[in-house]
Amino acid sequence: MDWRSTHLPYRQTGYFSRIISDYLDEADELSLFYAHPVSPEGFRSALEARMAAKPVDRATLVAALEEQYAGMLTNDLSGAPRVKENIARLAQPATFTVCTAHQPAIFTGHLYFIYKILHTIRLAEWLAGQYPEKSFVPVFYMGSEDADLEELGQIWLGGEKLVWDTKQTGAVGRMTTKGLDKLYYRIEGELAVQPHGKELMSLLKTAYLDSPDIQTATFRILHSLFAEYGLVVLIADKAAFKRQMIAVFEDDLFRQEPSRIVNYSIERLSEHFDIQANPRDINLFYLKGDLRGRIEQVGDSYKIHGSSLTFTAEALRDELHSYPERFSPNVILRGLFQETILPNLAFIGGGGETAYWLELKGLFDHYQTPFPVLMLRNSFLLVQRSWMEKMEKAGFGITDLFRDEQDLLNQLVRRDSHNSLSLEEEIAAANQYYETLKALARPVDPTLEQHVTALQVRAVTPIRSLEKKLLKAEKRKFADQQRQIHAVKDALFPHNGLQERVENILPWYAAYGPSLIRELYHHSPVFDQEFIVLTQR
Repeated sequence: MDWRSTHLPYRQTGYFSRIISDYLDEADELSLFYAHPVSPEGFRSALEARMAAKPVDRATLVAALEEQYAGMLTNDLSGAPRVKENIARLAQPATFTVCTAHQPAIFTGHLYFIYKILHTIRLAEWLAGQYPEKSFVPVFYMGSEDADLEELGQIWLGGEKLVWDTKQTGAVGRMTTKGLDKLYYRIEGELAVQPHGKELMSLLKTAYLDSPDIQTATFRILHSLFAEYGLVVLIADKAAFKRQMIAVFEDDLFRQEPSRIVNYSIERLSEHFDIQANPRDINLFYLKGDLRGRIEQVGDSYKIHGSSLTFTAEALRDELHSYPERFSPNVILRGLFQETILPNLAFIGGGGETAYWLELKGLFDHYQTPFPVLMLRNSFLLVQRSWMEKMEKAGFGITDLFRDEQDLLNQLVRRDSHNSLSLEEEIAAANQYYETLKALARPVDPTLEQHVTALQVRAVTPIRSLEKKLLKAEKRKFADQQRQIHAVKDALFPHNGLQERVENILPWYAAYGPSLIRELYHHSPVFDQEFIVLTQR
C-alpha cells in the first residue's frame, strides 16, 4: 500500500472552531491560557517545569501498570518487550511521558482514536532524539469511568450504525462485554472476506469476546495494535491513584474551589471565544457498582443524582478517605488527575479537548501542577484511488475535496457548458443605465435618487434570478457528473462531517492490515499542525 500526503491549513477545511485556529496561530487573546508553545522551545520549558515540580509517585505508577499488564507481557503479543521496558523506565526520574486520552469506545470508536495515539508515539520518539539522556514514554490514558454509553456503545460500518444492545449502566469501562458477540458476528459477516479480515476478527475476538469488561477489551486491542511502538495503556480507575487527589477532591466537595477558579478563567476566555465546557459546583461523580451519579449539595446534605444515596459532609469525607476509588472526576478535574499521577510533558487531543484544556491553566497553577504542552492531534482524510480518480475526471484536485458540493457542480457546469450562463455583463449594463438615471434625477430633486434605486433593484433582481435558472437548467445536462461528485463527497464526508469523526478503523484494517497503521505512523508529523489528506497512489 502506497499513499501520498497533502497538507492543508486547518482553517481551509472549514471544520475547526475559531479558538483552535487561533490557538494554532498563537493569537494574543489566548496567551494567558496555556503555559508552553507547541515548538521545540516549548518542550524545553515544559521539561524544565516538570523537573522543578513536586515529583510524581513513580512507585505507585509502576506498581499499578505492572499489575495491569500481569500476564500480558509474558504470554501475549509481539512488541511486549518494548512496553515492559517503558514501564520499568517510568521508575526513573529521567523518564517522562507524553499522553493522549480517550474513553473506551467499543471496537475503538472513530478513526481519530487511532490518529491521536500515533501522534503521541511520534512525539515521544522525537523527544527521545532531542534528549538522548532522558526517556520518553507514549501513554494512552483510558477514560474508563465515562458513563456515556450512547456515544461509546456504537460504531458506523458500511454506512450503518451498529449499536450495542445492553441495559448496563454506570462507568462504561466497568461494563461486562456481554452482548458484544452479536456485533462481532455482524462485523465478521462483512469484513472477514477482506484480505486481512480473518486476522482482524482474531484480534477482536481475543479483545472483546474473551475479556471480562470493556476496559480490559480496549486495553487488549490497543496492546495488539501498538505494543510494537512501545505504547503504554493506563487504566487510572484505581484507589492508589485517586488517593493522591484527596486534597483536591475535598476542595471540590466542600469548598467548590475548582469551580471558582475555572469560572474565573471562563469569564475572561468568553470575551473572545465560545466556551467548550462549564464546571459544576461539584465536579465529581460517585462511582460504585453500576452507578456513576453526580454529587450534588442540597443544603447541608450531599445527594447522589439518580439514586437514593445521601451523605452528610462528615460521612462523605469519611467515604472519600476510606474509598477514594468511588470518586470519579468529570472533564474539569480529569486533566489535573492525569497530570498528578503521570510525569507528563504534553497532552495530545482533538479540537474539543484542546478548547476545554485552555480553560484549566488557572486550576493547574492553583494546585502547583505543571501544565502540559497542548497539542492538537493530527487529522487525516483517507482517500482511496477510485475516489480521487472520480474527482480528477471531473477536473478537480485534492484542495477541492473540502468545497461545498454545489459550488463544485456550479464550477463544473460553467466551465464545461457550451452555453453562456453568466449574465454579469447584462447586470452591469442595467446598473450603468440606472446610475445614469440617478445622475439625471439628482439635480432636479435629490429625493428622486432613492426612487431610482428602488427601480434598479426591481430590475436587476429578476436578471439575477434568471441567471440562477439558466444554471439550474444547464445542470440537468450534467447529471452523471453530479452523481459522481455526490458519491465522492458522501463517501469522504459521511453525514456532512469529517470522515475521522464518523468512520471506524475496522474496514480499513480488514482491507490493508498492519501496513495501514505503519502508513499512518509514517505520515504522522510531530509539529506540522495541518490537516493531512492521504491519497492512495
